Amino acid sequence: MILSVIIVNYNVKYFLEQCLYSVEKALQEPGSRPGGGGFVPEAADLGAMGREAEIFVVDNHSSDGSIAYLRSKFPRVKFIVNEENLGFARANNQALREARGKYILFLNPDTILPEDHCSICISFMEANAGVGAAGVRMIDGSGQFLKESRRGFPSPWVAFCKLTGLSALFPHSRLLAKYYLGHLSPAGNHPAPILSGACLWVRREALDRAGSFDEQFFMYAEDIDLSYRIEQAGYVNYYIADTTILHFKGESTQKDTRYVKLFYKAMSQFRRKHVSGGWSALFNVLMEMAIWLRAGVTAIVNLFRRSSRSGERLSHGAGNALGGGVKTGVMGDPAGVARLKAYVSSRGDRVLVSDPQQAEEIIFCEGPAFSFRDCIAALQKPRWRVSVKIHAGGSDSAAGSHSKEERGQAIVLEEKP
Repeated sequence: MILSVIIVNYNVKYFLEQCLYSVEKALQEPGSRPGGGGFVPEAADLGAMGREAEIFVVDNHSSDGSIAYLRSKFPRVKFIVNEENLGFARANNQALREARGKYILFLNPDTILPEDHCSICISFMEANAGVGAAGVRMIDGSGQFLKESRRGFPSPWVAFCKLTGLSALFPHSRLLAKYYLGHLSPAGNHPAPILSGACLWVRREALDRAGSFDEQFFMYAEDIDLSYRIEQAGYVNYYIADTTILHFKGESTQKDTRYVKLFYKAMSQFRRKHVSGGWSALFNVLMEMAIWLRAGVTAIVNLFRRSSRSGERLSHGAGNALGGGVKTGVMGDPAGVARLKAYVSSRGDRVLVSDPQQAEEIIFCEGPAFSFRDCIAALQKPRWRVSVKIHAGGSDSAAGSHSKEERGQAIVLEEKP
């Protein structure tokens, strides 16, 4: 078995539907180009490898009917259904114990892969035996590069710069912006000590040496911890710029007070685990104070942000997912476009527009004439300032969002009565 894909789901069935369609395409279709960063040979032909891959979905006690909705659509997927929310780390480890792949891809459910993604990443890992884990270039629904695609180790100085805002004030400084490696171009491949768990490629032998996710982390910081332990085990972690994925960041976790508490609790746990002895005790006390001060400020900011948007936020749900009169543009594969146009025309809460510049919502339709890679490329041409959704060919929904600051939205294509 070459590859095991592991996805943890919690109440995002429509996002996961699009994600799984993209994963299956990435396992079926061979790559067609070499990487541009000098490290990737001709992309691996996965035409036959699709049979040497497995997909796991671990459902953390979703209440949205995820399993009933998805099981029949994706018969090759191995669903693991939990009776409680075990958290991100424990859920991934559940599937990892069953996984047989030489490589493991830990993937978020609110991501979209281009068709050549797996061939590029596997080719890179095969050509670089010393690489234990790899992350990739990620963009959000507006086409903006996500800085957390690659990060530096949060040493005392790096953490201080991040928490005090110095890294934000000097985003390209080698000295002050190491948290997001701002001094390195996101367009080139390079070592990156810390990788994102949203799309994390790991060599199985590296996991055997470094260990799996630490289950003391319920959510957040577990990717930092695992990345650090992989490098401590003698491997190097790498950022691959040769493939770009779409990550509707944060859809699985709403940015509320509970999120803030979990995030900064995880950061505190990480600091206590990996910084100890001597002056580090004093440092940990100071950092603990800074972390919780930052948590409080973030919670207040998010509270005001939600209040200011409460009158105009798009709702997230089935069928009638958006407010009235939304100007909707549809682009992409002709079959998908025809289906979505028929749906929009039948709705009283949407108005179909032909000019994307006039749209408040854009739906990209994937299919034979417009691939997932085309969807991702189209997102990066203009900076979309509207709600963007992806509709996979054959799916019964579309899902997406504008940026990491916005909640995601999903629509369900209903049959006309």
